[in-house]
Amino acid sequence: MDNTVGSLTQTQRSIVIGSLLGDGYLRIAPGRRNAFLECNHSFSAREYVDWKYKKLELLCRSAPKMRFGNGNRKAYRFTTRQSSEFSSLYRWFYDNGKKRVPSDLKLDPLMLSVWFMDDGSKCRECDVYLNTQQFDIENQHKCVALLAGLNIESALNKDKTYWRVRIKKSSLPAFWNIIAPHMIPFMTYKLGYNPVETFSA
Repeated sequence: MDNTVGSLTQTQRSIVIGSLLGDGYLRIAPGRRNAFLECNHSFSAREYVDWKYKKLELLCRSAPKMRFGNGNRKAYRFTTRQSSEFSSLYRWFYDNGKKRVPSDLKLDPLMLSVWFMDDGSKCRECDVYLNTQQFDIENQHKCVALLAGLNIESALNKDKTYWRVRIKKSSLPAFWNIIAPHMIPFMTYKLGYNPVETFSA
């Protein structure tokens, strides 16, 4: 049976790119010509994984499944079929097999929302982060530039021995207003506050 799929819709493309900025990975299996996407999260985030799967279902052959990772860690994952568009994205996002941030990438609101749902977190009163530790410093500066393209001010923040992106407090209302229409209810816990109450005044 053919294991390839056709063109991505704009919604699908935005979800894939947001995932690649976060926890998603593109891979090319040995002996295969085209790449496929792997979405892999903790089992506790299965509602989020199921949402991604529903959006990308026509690109997949099977539904998400639980699997055991290191130790007793339970993961929940799915993979797509191969696609020439995934191969194009692979060439755009990867350099010698290492994920990078494309210099000419422009964020849209759905990409940012998926990126936050993948890798966002909140600490203390108003510290909101994108956990970009997987990228080197050069690529993290590209992440800051990506956010600036949506008029969101951010900066690199040192987390022990690693760096990550912190959204500046002054940009939090704009940040939430951009991603709120695309956030699924299950993931709003990451903000740790009610955005309507916080920003409606």
